[in-house]
Amino acid sequence: MNEIHTGGEKYDFDLVVIGSGPGGQRAAVQAAKSGKKVALIEKSEQMGGACVHYGTLPSKSLRESVYRWSLGSKGILGRIDHGAGMSEFNPDVLPDMARLMRRKERVIDNESKIVDEQLKRNKVQVFRGAGRFSGDHEVKVVHADNTASILKAQFAVIAVGARPIKPQYARGKLPFVLDSDTILQLKKTPKTMIVLGAGIIGCEYASIFQAAGTHVTLIDKRQEILSSVDREIVFHLVDRFMSLGMDIILEAETQSMEVTPNGGKITLNSGTTLEAEHCLVAMGRQGNTEDLGLDKVGIVADARGQIKVGPRYQTTAPWIYGVGDVIGFPALASTAMEQGRIAVCDAFKITEQLSGFEVYPYGIYTIPEISTIGKSEEELLEKMIPFVVGRSRYKEIARGQIVGDDWGMLKLLVHRDTMQILGVHIIGDNAADLIHIGQAVMQLGGDLKYFIRSVFNYPTLAEAYKTAAFNAYNQILGRPSHD
Repeated sequence: MNEIHTGGEKYDFDLVVIGSGPGGQRAAVQAAKSGKKVALIEKSEQMGGACVHYGTLPSKSLRESVYRWSLGSKGILGRIDHGAGMSEFNPDVLPDMARLMRRKERVIDNESKIVDEQLKRNKVQVFRGAGRFSGDHEVKVVHADNTASILKAQFAVIAVGARPIKPQYARGKLPFVLDSDTILQLKKTPKTMIVLGAGIIGCEYASIFQAAGTHVTLIDKRQEILSSVDREIVFHLVDRFMSLGMDIILEAETQSMEVTPNGGKITLNSGTTLEAEHCLVAMGRQGNTEDLGLDKVGIVADARGQIKVGPRYQTTAPWIYGVGDVIGFPALASTAMEQGRIAVCDAFKITEQLSGFEVYPYGIYTIPEISTIGKSEEELLEKMIPFVVGRSRYKEIARGQIVGDDWGMLKLLVHRDTMQILGVHIIGDNAADLIHIGQAVMQLGGDLKYFIRSVFNYPTLAEAYKTAAFNAYNQILGRPSHD
């Protein structure tokens, strides 16, 4: 290999990235476009990491397929939206899960090829195999044929992702138990399902299968679901879940599981027993750090395999950065990408691209969709910041009536004195797309008057911003809000 001389040291590469998921991919491409020599290590046959193969892409592809089906005449949402109610829904009419999964596979294959081609275009050298640190500025790659390559790196990025956690009671021969990886292998739509864990993954899959006609029971040991989300938005989500027939049990923990002729049975700490064809365990994720040789470079992972990083994602070993699921919350593909970019800019002192925005949008792909940015109402109350709430309901927006979304809502949190936008929270159709309008206004220093003075296409869901803005503005002026 050609050696790179920097400050008296000899390196094969400016940057070595372990993992080809969103964070690793973005880190590698950012460095390559900045003129650096980059190597990327990936142990799987296909590129893209868990995001492409088990996480974001397949789950969202399945969600979209189920959502489209459910809006049809046979779907649960279609029945309710047309006023028929649950009593007329036929639980024997379920979508062809195998067909929906085939569509998901096509999306995965295409995206994996796109990632591979992008790395090739940017001349990132790919090493197939398992990467682990073997010394200072040194990474060893063990290939499938048991041969090895030693890479000398000026900097390295850990982007190895995470895997589902399986509690002790869910281990062993329990074929009815699924996790967020194996659920994507289902061949038919189950009539009943228990979901353990009401975090983002649990809520997303619970809503997907409920919309597909499965009777879902969502269970969590906490007092509330989605604790990091604005409570009013969560209230609307729970209301929607229950209207679709979902059962929600909170402050309950699973004590044991056993196989039954039709699936399985779980016993809760209250003594209650529940039976279902399948049980999805969504109790968090474990970082894939145990085989990285972290002890060789002085990095310590916690009990969940996660590593601590600084503001720009530098680990305790100054030449190594960590991004994505392996560093914990928020563990989203979008944030992992930005983390990878910032890590590389920090490592190579690419200052003109380093400064980014500290407030990220979050998308939760439940049915209905949720997206949020900035402070929640609870956070503002806790910090005693003066604010008003501007609301707009989809049922009052022409496009909301056209698409049949009577449940959607957009919520603006506005500083009472400065009219600064402090937070935007949306539940309903296209929430994850709509949030970027509020994001742009917040990050570019705009305030409430931007929405009041702007003209939005008619009919669009984006008009909800203007309606919510006037709702907030009238409160600031002491006028009736007519909320």
